[in-house]
Amino acid sequence: MTEMVYGTIPVSTGDPILPRWWRTIDKFALTCVLSLFGIGILLGLASSPPLAERTGMAPFYYVIKQAQFGMLAMITMFITSMMSPKLVRRLATLGFGVTFAIIIALPFIGTDFGKGAVRWLSLGGFSVQPSEFLKPGFIVVAAWLMASAHDLGGPPGRMYSAILAATVCLLLALQPDFGQACLVLFAWGVMYFVGGAPMFLLVGVAGLTIGAGMFAYGNSEHFARRIDGFLSADLDPRTQLGFATNAIREGGFFGVGIGEGQVKMNLPDAHTDFIIAVAAEEYGLVLVGCIALLYMTIVIRSLYRLTKERDPFIRLAGTGLACAFGIQAVINMGVAVRLLPAKGMTLPFVSYGGSSVIASGILIGMLLALTRTRSQGDIGDILLRRGR
Repeated sequence: MTEMVYGTIPVSTGDPILPRWWRTIDKFALTCVLSLFGIGILLGLASSPPLAERTGMAPFYYVIKQAQFGMLAMITMFITSMMSPKLVRRLATLGFGVTFAIIIALPFIGTDFGKGAVRWLSLGGFSVQPSEFLKPGFIVVAAWLMASAHDLGGPPGRMYSAILAATVCLLLALQPDFGQACLVLFAWGVMYFVGGAPMFLLVGVAGLTIGAGMFAYGNSEHFARRIDGFLSADLDPRTQLGFATNAIREGGFFGVGIGEGQVKMNLPDAHTDFIIAVAAEEYGLVLVGCIALLYMTIVIRSLYRLTKERDPFIRLAGTGLACAFGIQAVINMGVAVRLLPAKGMTLPFVSYGGSSVIASGILIGMLLALTRTRSQGDIGDILLRRGR
């Protein structure tokens, strides 16, 4: 009768997507990500003109390309961060399946660009590194398998995830790409630990990893050369590590000044793997400390928000994504200061590279989606749902 007199009663279908996303997203972590991308463009202006001159390109050719890649990465990140956990899982599963198939075929269709490792897929005028896109997909799929083991009568998801991790690491090591293999294994180990793995099993995995490293040292010239260079007491100042170490030493606390650095003239990878050396030389420890603080803030805030999450899949996947993002930054900066052997790993959002920045956008988009504020429900409701 009411509807006959006053018309149809409006039914609320929920908040629009954008206001709901803005209200639930971790704005502080998002700001840190945007700051890292801005710093990457700033350092690209300093490091890429010498490379452009050597390759016969316009002075800011690589900066413009990085800005284009970055805009695509930011759009991808924003769209992914608006997804539900279920949609993130589906996207990750699809992406993992595609990149896994490409990596299997990479020895036959890939290229090494003269660097001794078949890691890239050449597509006309640009190249793609599939392992960069494999990481976020693998982490989410492995977390899904582990979380399924928590269900009553669920499959042995932990064992399946271990088999999957071993397979992925083996494929990456065969490229050879030991850095990405270690990163994948680290992310899996963190998720396995958080999921309640027995300590003796993790110790066993660590032992197998050391054994695999010793085998690789004895059978891979590429791997042995990098380990020998790292362990050598004498550092050749003409190597990339030598140039990077000297640049960091020269930079001091405040740097030598904008545009006054010399490392970019000598390092072929100054705009990618060793971009932190450019930051240290021209801007000093101040900027390097700010960059490290931004990465630390993203990881710590994400892990803190995940401590409030009751869904095992979200908790495990978010932890794996956050730790993989953070440890990649640690490895890149550790190599530059010679705390770690050279691994050819980029600094997320800061280093030049389309594959790196877009894959980082996907990873952080998934992380922001999983750490959004959401209603958790009563613990009794969760236990009741599991018991059905």
